[in-house]
Amino acid sequence: MIQIVQDNWLLLLIGQYPYGPLGGLAMTLIIAVTSLLLCIPVSIALALAMTSGKHCLVRPARALVQLMRGMPFLMLIFWAYFALPLLIGHEIGPVTTLIGTLVVYKSAYIAEIVRGGIESLPKGQIEAAHALGLNYISRTFSIVLPQVVMNMLPSIVTQFVGIVKDTSVGYIIGANELAFAGNQLNATLFTQPFEVFLIIAIVYFAMNYLLSSFASYIEGRIQKARSNSPALGQQGAAA
Repeated sequence: MIQIVQDNWLLLLIGQYPYGPLGGLAMTLIIAVTSLLLCIPVSIALALAMTSGKHCLVRPARALVQLMRGMPFLMLIFWAYFALPLLIGHEIGPVTTLIGTLVVYKSAYIAEIVRGGIESLPKGQIEAAHALGLNYISRTFSIVLPQVVMNMLPSIVTQFVGIVKDTSVGYIIGANELAFAGNQLNATLFTQPFEVFLIIAIVYFAMNYLLSSFASYIEGRIQKARSNSPALGQQGAAA
């Protein structure tokens, strides 16, 4: 197994680049980071719609969230890859399809986290902001979202772990990420599938273990900051 890594580490790291498309672990991280960055504004918009109290916004947002949470990711990516080009009239690349599908799918889960964070804030803060004459946009972006985003950082990192794992489904549609590179390596060696996919599994485990540890570290730092700040401690108790 060590010999396989020594002979093929570049393929697993960056795919066939610079003589071919970028792939491997580098592409997995690019896809995951891009998807997360796009997920955050989409999920915040969905959460604000669900907590707006306006039926014209609440019902479509909740319907989309429930639809995505109730649909297997594999089915969604198949639908996006095969059906979406028929609807829009031109082909979409595998990586673009994977990123778009991850954004739509994971935004539903992150939106529920944001919604829970918004609804857990003490109502007194909103009432005080309203009494000061702050409009909805000012209240949301000056008071509500800064607190919610800070509190949901560990959950965002946890969702990022899920995104990293879900990128592996992309090899089915030809997205050139880590699992795809592993499949290429397995097709080359042919006689060592156990060792090849064990290496891939170890890489995924190592990445996700580090990310999970980072999420726990952030959560600990937030809890420590709350315990050291009376105002934050009272806010956490009220929540």
